[in-house]
Amino acid sequence: MSWLLLLTACLLTCLGQVAQKFAVESWRGVDSSWADKLRSPWLWLALFSLGSGLLVWLLVLQRLEVGIAYPMLSLNFVLITLIARFVFREPIDRQHWLGVALVIGGVVLLGQQS
Repeated sequence: MSWLLLLTACLLTCLGQVAQKFAVESWRGVDSSWADKLRSPWLWLALFSLGSGLLVWLLVLQRLEVGIAYPMLSLNFVLITLIARFVFREPIDRQHWLGVALVIGGVVLLGQQS
């Protein structure tokens, strides 16, 4: 159950980050007021996702040691890199991919401890 909560926290925070990106992308080149920007569904999805992720994260911290749980959030770097590449078509260089591989290796090592 703890690992499912951890995965949920990761996915919610990733969704929040992606929604933030979509929000600011939708504002690009559009002359709109702050009131218009505050009505963005992407902005509200970001706030909801990040807020929900925080609440789930609190449940995770009740169940797992912070030394194990917190490094697992580094999976967000992996997920966001994949989303940046395949959704936003951003270029990712080999050094970045190597970093992603090292993060995955670290998460695997930490996952074997518990």
